[in-house]
Amino acid sequence: MTSPTPESPGPAVRTFASDNRSGIHPEVLAAIATANEGHQTAYGDDVMTARLREVFKRHFGARTESFPVFNGTGANVVGLQAMSDRWSAVICGGSAHINTDEGGAPEKVAGLKLIPVPAPDGKLTPELVDRYATGFGDPQHAQPKVVSLTQSTELGTVYTAEEIAAVSAAAHERGLLVHMDGARISNAAAALGVPMRAITTDAGVDVLSFGGTKNGLMLGEAIVILNPDAVRGTLYLRKAGMQLASKMRFVSAQLVALLDGDLWLRNAAHSNAMARALEAAVRDLPGVRIVRPAEANAVFAILPKDVTERLQKRFPFYTWDARTGEVRWVTSFDTTEGDVQAFAAALAEELAA
Repeated sequence: MTSPTPESPGPAVRTFASDNRSGIHPEVLAAIATANEGHQTAYGDDVMTARLREVFKRHFGARTESFPVFNGTGANVVGLQAMSDRWSAVICGGSAHINTDEGGAPEKVAGLKLIPVPAPDGKLTPELVDRYATGFGDPQHAQPKVVSLTQSTELGTVYTAEEIAAVSAAAHERGLLVHMDGARISNAAAALGVPMRAITTDAGVDVLSFGGTKNGLMLGEAIVILNPDAVRGTLYLRKAGMQLASKMRFVSAQLVALLDGDLWLRNAAHSNAMARALEAAVRDLPGVRIVRPAEANAVFAILPKDVTERLQKRFPFYTWDARTGEVRWVTSFDTTEGDVQAFAAALAEELAA
């Protein structure tokens, strides 16, 4: 994935590069301001973090344990560490964020061997788990311990509840645990029209990295332990992994604002709807080939190289695969219909140039 533009756009420019580029949702910003009143105990012993624990239980089940962290890489690394041993291996899709975009942190920091699996649509299957879960008991091989799923995937596809349950069953039958990188789990649940529990706890996932930043937060994710028997030492690993916030109430307040009501769903559903609108607006333009249907909040298309280069100067976005000309357009909670129409008009202009 290459940079969308050599320089950052001005504040008035909308981008389709990433949902990380959007601002903070006003309700989240208000929650931060409210949490700023008075003093609270540090390091998570505050009233807001206690409330967040109950909110997560309501979404994911009574046994749920939650650990707010700063970012998604931290959630993935600490979560995987808590599930693994130093000699363990993690089976993941080749396009998974832990394999392609985390600077090798799961291997460098957590000391885990990643086993990337070719998956053209980004999704693992029971058959792939069976094929790559090998070498048990052989000291010459890292020992498979975890299967990590990404929901929604880096390729914009969404696992159904049935698909996740099938992979989880295959993993558990082989003595493996199941981790989910849920940076965009809200988008996946909104796309499927199901509660988040249906594609996590009820589908056999043991540990979830819950994503908030891509859905309206300033910063903040959480390690959500769905099966406490699957982990050990999370409390200590979070600190050792530099993910323990001293003023945790400000991270927790954002997550409570997102999850206590339906803000998580409103934001994600809107983002998904804007992706579908974008796909529809550009699908029939001559020279555009949509790679796969927009299932969540990302559209993948193939464009002529010169069109991509000119369009990126007007609306920054990423080139996904320079060899094929594939690009990625990501919508956010604050993407408007006007943004979509302006982008589609600009694309049509550049195609005709």
